[in-house]
Amino acid sequence: MNHALTAAAAGFGTGLSLIVAIGAQNAFVLRQGVRRHAVLTVVGICALSDAALIALGVGGVGAVVVAWPGALRAVGVVGGLFLLCYGVLAARRVLRPGAGLTTEGETAGSRRRAVLTCLVMTWLNPHVYLDTVFLLGSLAADRGPLRWTFGLGAALASLCWFTALGFGARLLGRYLARPGAWRVLDGLVAATMLVLGVSLVAGA
Repeated sequence: MNHALTAAAAGFGTGLSLIVAIGAQNAFVLRQGVRRHAVLTVVGICALSDAALIALGVGGVGAVVVAWPGALRAVGVVGGLFLLCYGVLAARRVLRPGAGLTTEGETAGSRRRAVLTCLVMTWLNPHVYLDTVFLLGSLAADRGPLRWTFGLGAALASLCWFTALGFGARLLGRYLARPGAWRVLDGLVAATMLVLGVSLVAGA
């Protein structure tokens, strides 16, 4: 029992260390949380996607992913171009005060866009495969028969992080009541997306 708890705790700590770093996915979840729009859906997609990727890594798929550098480069180009487009849109919002505020007019179309954006940021980022599938999978393999317990801990870390980020972000709402504050947030989001987009395309 103690060995299982140790493996789960190690997986939780490792998973948390990999996802807490500022990135496109975290920036998007933060913005959705502050806007209080499709938060549960976005958090669910991120957590379930991470759980699926972790399961692939623990199951030994990591070696197959690394063996396909061409596929990873293609994913990097597509994902990078998407992030560049999203970054440009966020930069445009900086010039439109109040554009990011949540209104009662959120539509099903905007929810679908949020879902699509979340899926693209999660599955078209080659670093996700290298970190979550290959790295976590390799570390899990070292745990032998407890590798799935390690993976479970990592998946739990992902669920806790995205839940805290998405639903905790609403606490920032009062600080973002003014359009000027939204411009700062969108500026940070734009910078994050553009930098990551350029790095993905350039490194592909």
